Amino acid sequence: MTSESERRGKPDRRFTPRGGRRPGDPIGYAPLVVVADDDASNGARCVAILAKLRFAVAPAHSVEEALKIMRTLNPNLIVARLADEPAFRKQMAEDPAIGDIPLIPMTAKNDDPAVLIEEIRAALRHS
Repeated sequence: MTSESERRGKPDRRFTPRGGRRPGDPIGYAPLVVVADDDASNGARCVAILAKLRFAVAPAHSVEEALKIMRTLNPNLIVARLADEPAFRKQMAEDPAIGDIPLIPMTAKNDDPAVLIEEIRAALRHS
């Protein structure tokens, strides 16, 4: 029995890993992304989108909270929209345990979820 996608000449995507998982990742693995955002509604939106795509997500609502989470959980990536982002970057750079974690700043350019997800996937591929 052939599936509808095979009849249309397209590959069957039902068994293709999606979201944060890559083909070589162990079962149950999901990259951990810290979402650091001063604005609770923006942060919750980003967390919901990433969680739906099967990323592991840790929300943070301040610079101090983000740094504490990062030191504790050792995430794969940080997505940040913080009022005091320069201080956040400075503190990250000063701490060798978290200084090399990729950071994606939230901007008007990546406010579209599809663009943000593509930036996250690209950063994870290069880390």
